[in-house]
Amino acid sequence: MQVLLVEDDQSLATGLSKALRSEGFVTNHVAAGEAALHAIRVDPPDIIVLDLGLPDMDGLDVLRKIRRSGSTIPVLILTARASIDARVSGLDSGADDYLPKPFETPELVARLRVIERRLAGTQETRVTVGDISMDTLSRLVTIKGEPVELARREFAVLKSLLENRGKIQTREQLESRLYAWGEEVSSNAIEVHIHHLRKKLGADFIKTVRGVGYIVREP
Repeated sequence: MQVLLVEDDQSLATGLSKALRSEGFVTNHVAAGEAALHAIRVDPPDIIVLDLGLPDMDGLDVLRKIRRSGSTIPVLILTARASIDARVSGLDSGADDYLPKPFETPELVARLRVIERRLAGTQETRVTVGDISMDTLSRLVTIKGEPVELARREFAVLKSLLENRGKIQTREQLESRLYAWGEEVSSNAIEVHIHHLRKKLGADFIKTVRGVGYIVREP
């Protein structure tokens, strides 16, 4: 699950990014409204955590522009504006949730989990291709009913391939689901994850499209 954190307080952003990554969220950070809008156009996240007091524009204006563009990406507002009127304004502008500062990080994580479950409810939560089955809610993968233990990033790669079965996933697309911007990624990181998945799921389950990427096809 990829989170875009829009927050101009660098120390808070650093702490939140670290905490969210430890919870398994791929977290990217920008400090201004225009940068957020650009990031959403170029690399749309799954969830946006949006501060309202940004240096270049009000966060509510960012939210309104996101919604006017037709985007339905869930937005959780994170702000020091704690009045009822401010909350109502945020929700009326298209926010999915509103968490006033100060807050405890576990509460933010819990609210993001609620949004994550809600997103899963609008998508298929069990994907089966051949003998391989994945339950995205319980994070369980089985082969012919027998559970298979996958590392976190192996699970993320397989999830992307299964949810996009029949479609080629480039290395860049897969990396964006696993790593935050600026995170050091070895040149063969995806190949290593694919290699481990093939050892666990069978050598022929994930196909290589030479020079393009990888694909899982229905049998």
